[in-house]
Amino acid sequence: MGDHPAVAATLPGTDSADAVLRVGEIGFDEPRTLLERHGLALVAIADGEAIPGSFWGDTEAGIIGTTVYARADTPVHSLLHEACHLLVLPEEKRALVHTDATDSIEEEDATCYLQIVLAGQLPSVGSARLMEDMDRWGYTYRLGSTRAWFEQDAIEAQAFLRVRGLPVG
Repeated sequence: MGDHPAVAATLPGTDSADAVLRVGEIGFDEPRTLLERHGLALVAIADGEAIPGSFWGDTEAGIIGTTVYARADTPVHSLLHEACHLLVLPEEKRALVHTDATDSIEEEDATCYLQIVLAGQLPSVGSARLMEDMDRWGYTYRLGSTRAWFEQDAIEAQAFLRVRGLPVG
């Protein structure tokens, strides 16, 4: 399988997926402030409305340009994941993004790593909780868990982020 963290979502409605932290539980202010520090905007979408730019649909966050869209029922890991897709791109490419931002396995890995790092900057979340939620949702890694990948097998993701001047810890 290589270093690529095969990402597969667990179907919402299962016990595991329902246990993930949702944006409504922490509010929009904390993640909005974090994203603004990185040049991104966060737009709250009304309950029941479709989320613009959502690749997976349902409750998953969406991205268009430098804006991340989420509802109160959006998983925090999804909001951070989509934001990190934008952050790993060169700035000139961000404005062109609509719904799908991944160009490579390397970008996907860096995105997964960065979302864990940024979760550590959200006092209401933290990196440990985010990694647990990623496992609950169905992210899969060859070492068996998000934490094992993050701590033992993400050298390429760290290198990718360093080259772009993004945080690795």
